[in-house]
Amino acid sequence: MNPITLLSRGLVYLALGIAAFVSVFPFYWMVVGATNTSNDINIGKATFGSSLSQNVTNFFAQVDVPLVFYNSAKLAILGTVFTLIVSSLAGYGFEIFRSRTRERIFAVLLLLLSIPFAAMMVPLFMLMARLGLMNTYAAIILPSVASIFIIFYFRQSTKAFPAELRDAARIDGLKEWQIFFYIYVPVMRSTYAAATIIIFMANWNAYLWPLLVIQTEEKKTITLVISSLASAYTPDFGVVMVGTVLATLPTILVFFFLQRRFVEGMLGSVK
Repeated sequence: MNPITLLSRGLVYLALGIAAFVSVFPFYWMVVGATNTSNDINIGKATFGSSLSQNVTNFFAQVDVPLVFYNSAKLAILGTVFTLIVSSLAGYGFEIFRSRTRERIFAVLLLLLSIPFAAMMVPLFMLMARLGLMNTYAAIILPSVASIFIIFYFRQSTKAFPAELRDAARIDGLKEWQIFFYIYVPVMRSTYAAATIIIFMANWNAYLWPLLVIQTEEKKTITLVISSLASAYTPDFGVVMVGTVLATLPTILVFFFLQRRFVEGMLGSVK
């Protein structure tokens, strides 16, 4: 191996090593922090401590854990189901029933992706207030059920859906909704799995919009509760880290459960 090739390969491994460290270290710091006291975390201790049980006890004493996890799960599951239904139907329709008008509408939708959410918060807040949906989970779920990114993702994946299957189903007398639910959905299950992970994580970790519309303690999610703990006058960062670790577990479980389908879905696999 010549020196130039060796040097370039070394630089690649160095860049990959730095990227891996930057990606993994926050997770390591979170787990280690859950075992340390708040003072240890403040001074930057990066080794495991002996305060895990005390931090867990304090966290369960300060937070109604079953309630906040139930609220987060309810929000994430309902948001995921409704977003999958609406966005996959839209993506299927845009790709299968093409017309010049639909192409223009889709182009406008893609342009809307460039508008930051911060610019839409005030109009959305006023809309939800006028609809009487403040302090409800509907106010959180409704703005995201027609996710432009997920519609775009389903439309692009639908390009790999075999036209022969659809034509054969039409010849057999199936209606369009039957083709969608009985043929399209099973065939595109990898796409649905990948979209499920993306949407579930987005809903589970949602913070800014729920912070604006949820106004009672009984409806707060785990992300809002952790934020409240961290913004206290004298925050106990060990307790905060315990909450962060627990809040991360559901998304990790969902990811590993759908990991194989996720990879297939991102690669556009159709089976």
